Amino acid sequence: MRVIHTKIPDLLLIEPRIFGDERGFFYESFNQRIWEEKTGLKSVFVQDNHSRSGHNVLRGLHYQIKQPQGKLIRVISGRVYDVAVDIREDSPTFGRWEALILSAENKLMLWIPEGFAHGFLVLSDVAEFLYKTTDYWAPEYERTLLWSDPTLAIDWPLDGPPVLSGKDKEGKTWVETFGKPGLRG
Repeated sequence: MRVIHTKIPDLLLIEPRIFGDERGFFYESFNQRIWEEKTGLKSVFVQDNHSRSGHNVLRGLHYQIKQPQGKLIRVISGRVYDVAVDIREDSPTFGRWEALILSAENKLMLWIPEGFAHGFLVLSDVAEFLYKTTDYWAPEYERTLLWSDPTLAIDWPLDGPPVLSGKDKEGKTWVETFGKPGLRG
């Protein structure tokens, strides 16, 4: 496994070691010992989630105000534009966002630490998304930043209008949430 640092230091792109031949491929998607050795993190994952979404579905930007979740994410089918926004008010990258393409083809994973809002846009016909979390989902603490917030100005590669849930349509702006401007991606 190779750890690649992004523009936001705590946000890590993980490249697994792939073993492939004419039969297909194999890779270890998670190994606690190697995770700790390569990242320096002693994360404990308590929940695994699996979602399937169609083309142009945009989910997010979600976070929890209590019980914040660190997420180790990957795409096992299709392709997504994945976005993480630093919402840690004491962070030097508060308000910055990073976007990466995750796909079944590139097999990259993304570590999103606690204190980030997260969302993704499906670029393929369908995408299946797996993620491990460091805390349990707590709907009473879940919040949503508006995906189209003008302060963040995320450059979503939309192919027509996004397909959104009710809560994603009703997300709060950055200024409504934090009362001050953020930094752009």
